[in-house]
Amino acid sequence: MALRTAGSLLVVFLWSVAVVLGQYGWSVTYTTQSICALKGSTVELSCSYTVPSDYTVTTTFWFTEYDAAGPVSLSDDPDYKGRVTYHRDKKNGHTLTITDLRESDSAIYKFRFTDQTGKWRYTGNPGVTLSVTGLQVKVTGRYQDKTLTCSTTCTLTDNPTYIWYKNGTIVKEDTSSLYSHYFSDADSYSCAVKGHEDLHSPAVCKNCWSVTHTHQSICALKGSTVDMSCSYTYPSNHQIKKTFWFTKWSGIDAEDLSSVPGYEGHIEYLGDKKSDCTLRITDLRLSDSAGYRFRLITSGDKFSGPLFSLTVTDVVLEMDPTSVSERENVTLTCRTKCTLDPITAYSWYKNGQPIPNSSTYSPVYSLFSVSSEDTGRYSCAVKGHEDLPSAEETLTVTCKYMGFKSLVWYINIVVTDINST
Repeated sequence: MALRTAGSLLVVFLWSVAVVLGQYGWSVTYTTQSICALKGSTVELSCSYTVPSDYTVTTTFWFTEYDAAGPVSLSDDPDYKGRVTYHRDKKNGHTLTITDLRESDSAIYKFRFTDQTGKWRYTGNPGVTLSVTGLQVKVTGRYQDKTLTCSTTCTLTDNPTYIWYKNGTIVKEDTSSLYSHYFSDADSYSCAVKGHEDLHSPAVCKNCWSVTHTHQSICALKGSTVDMSCSYTYPSNHQIKKTFWFTKWSGIDAEDLSSVPGYEGHIEYLGDKKSDCTLRITDLRLSDSAGYRFRLITSGDKFSGPLFSLTVTDVVLEMDPTSVSERENVTLTCRTKCTLDPITAYSWYKNGQPIPNSSTYSPVYSLFSVSSEDTGRYSCAVKGHEDLPSAEETLTVTCKYMGFKSLVWYINIVVTDINST
């Protein structure tokens, strides 16, 4: 299993716990029975399967829920859209990758496959239990002589190292989740797990203000949905009067996005009046690219958080060249104006239909030694967002004419044949 975040990679080696259930040659083996992962990180769930030698597996997927027709593949679940990928190797191994984990992803994940007849359907039980946790600083003790605990709702895998921050600066690294020290009411404290330093806990303080973003910037596709996660703190003796997001100032105060023309029904505040300030923007437009800030107004003061940068990109297919002769090569490149996170796979299409076995983790797809059959309209899409493809580019392939001497020789033969008759 591997846990990944942007800019860092933490590989956790697990002892293999074989969970095998099956009969008559049908079985699924999960690498582990349970995983505890950090909110915002990436997790991989792996398994292998066996089938009788006279059967061929044609359909494989992971699921957590059922509908009237049966198990629902995660790739078809709108809650996982753009966040799950499947990888199948040649030795009956299968890996599910989930990115940007949410606490709502906590569930039991099971692997299911179907044979070529569609009659044999097998689900591997008991599955893998995934628990997703955020980090929270809990304070015990009195006055300045306190103990801070970097708390999680499940036990993180592989005995992680905890990093403590004072006013945003690292002050301690330890395998213990406890931090005892002399604490000032004017200072803020937060924690993170080594290897996932961009996934801070919310800061705690008695007399301070803070806004902490899970990520400082995001690149997202036009037409998709993005959640800008953040948390905030304020003096404990204040009462929250108003919270909102803004991109610009209007007069002496910031302009609440919910009152800006064009944003109605386009944004949703998922936060609360305690500590969560997450903003969701749906059906992203290129014009939504901007710097966003969160602002809170209390009974005693006002405070604005740091800038969060959102870049919205569409997908553009570049074809080089667009007109060729037979047996020449053509390069297709699927471009975005910012780097999508996490690195994703790409799907390729001809005349609106998927090109078989064309999915790549590279934004480049090559057509070698083309023929007239390759003539057509090509497009591409980011895996998980197949409903948001690029505009089509047309490839024209022309036949190579015979050489001049051959053409003259052919005409002479025709003329001679005519004369002989």
